[in-house]
Amino acid sequence: MAEDERQQERERGRERRRERRREQGGEREGGREHVRVAVIGSGFGGLGAAVRLRREGVTDFVVLERAGAVGGTWRDNSYPGCACDVPSHLYSFSFAPNPDWPRTFSGQEKIQEYLEEVADTFRLRSHIRLNTEVKLMRWDADELWWEIETSNGTLTADIVVSATGPLSDPKLPDIPGLDTFEGKVFHSARWDHDYDLRGKRVAMIGTGASAIQIVPAIQREVGKLTLFQRTPPWVMPRMDRAISKAERWVHRQLPFTTHARRGILWGIRELQVQAFTKRPNELGAVELLAKRNIARAIKDPALRAKLTPSYRIGCKRILLSNTYYPALAQPNVDVVASGLSGVRGNTVIAADGTETEVDAIIFGTGFHVTDMPIAERVVGADGVTMMETWKDGMKSLRGATAAGFPNFMTVIGPNTGLGNSSMILMIESQLNYLADYVRQLDVLGGRAALAVRTSAVHAWNDKVQERMKRTVWNTGGCNSWYLDENGVNTTIWPGTTSEFRNATRRVDLAEYEVVRPPKARVDEAAPKSRKTKKAEAAA
Repeated sequence: MAEDERQQERERGRERRRERRREQGGEREGGREHVRVAVIGSGFGGLGAAVRLRREGVTDFVVLERAGAVGGTWRDNSYPGCACDVPSHLYSFSFAPNPDWPRTFSGQEKIQEYLEEVADTFRLRSHIRLNTEVKLMRWDADELWWEIETSNGTLTADIVVSATGPLSDPKLPDIPGLDTFEGKVFHSARWDHDYDLRGKRVAMIGTGASAIQIVPAIQREVGKLTLFQRTPPWVMPRMDRAISKAERWVHRQLPFTTHARRGILWGIRELQVQAFTKRPNELGAVELLAKRNIARAIKDPALRAKLTPSYRIGCKRILLSNTYYPALAQPNVDVVASGLSGVRGNTVIAADGTETEVDAIIFGTGFHVTDMPIAERVVGADGVTMMETWKDGMKSLRGATAAGFPNFMTVIGPNTGLGNSSMILMIESQLNYLADYVRQLDVLGGRAALAVRTSAVHAWNDKVQERMKRTVWNTGGCNSWYLDENGVNTTIWPGTTSEFRNATRRVDLAEYEVVRPPKARVDEAAPKSRKTKKAEAAA
């Protein structure tokens, strides 16, 4: 379809919506506000959705953010040493390249500044409602809209885009006696900047992406640091450096160089993913390099043994650091090769019986990834929550739409995560899908909703899980946060980002049921599928 025809379709759809607003008086019963789209969250996913909606000509939308600033996980994670493990020029929007990244791997503050700039550059501030927490979202089958209860009142929306992301709600283990601990306790994603760590005895729980950044950042100032490690991570050198003023000048003057740099970074990772998804044995050479990285920094054989994983590299996320191992070799650091099992007074007790007195406990124990709390607050067409629907595992079509939840789309939903590249690539692909979803509703006209067919969700999920069987994430011999409580990988996408982009270019209406209001429902056959051969092959 020609671009001018698409534009005409969008204009007709907007006119139909304006007509509906005029007929309904612009507000709902009780004076409640109504919007075309409600976006939940203002991190990369939420801001990206807002930009895409504006580009599609949709201005009748709000972004609901529970915190007092935009930024999502990059606002919340402000712990010492916090930085991204994806190169900056790839970890940014393609439509908003930043020629002024100061380092190849930028820190949290610079990423937060970037997101604030995106909100300003694309004039999103007027749409954003800060300090507005979503309490409950309930589908109204009679009116075909979502009723959204927030901390600041209730509104309704034709479409909901949930962009809270999987790294938004910290996960704390249930540790006996923790509530009686006499010292300071906090999670890495809720860092207490008022607490002075200098000279303190600190227990660091966990060895994930946050912990390996925190340990070297605080090691020099604390009196004693005890790291509790259930499973060691594979850590590779971080090829980080300052980006010179000359390089940044070139990127500003010649924008194509920024895009070229991004393209090279993307291409390398597209090639690398084949080893993760199809040929895990090829990762053996990478494993040898990782072992050399340990040996260079850790001279004590006993400590080196503690820090060497027994599973295949790549099974868990490969972490990047030049300072983690050197910090662990310092005399004021102990590594306990066991998880935390209990607390008694000021004493923390490891599962192997080791007891250590500490002044503070810092949890670097990750997030609710496979059991996202927002799912408890979404009640679908059948009157059950998304959490209940997903009790046997998260499932959705193309990581976006779940059966029983019409006009509800998730950004970074099930099986959209990546083990080696930038999530921004996946987010932008899902925003393409969102844009076409809105277009399809405009073309349908009148009061309508799209409800994904259960058969389509199962078919997509079966293909994803079949491909997952031979990946390193499923065969590498580890128990990672990629797996849910049933041992199913509901987190990672088992393919390339280009495959996923092809699979999300268009909404295939054959995978959806068109829903009309009960009082005006008519029999409608779904329009002919526009699914491409590329999209079909991508799954």
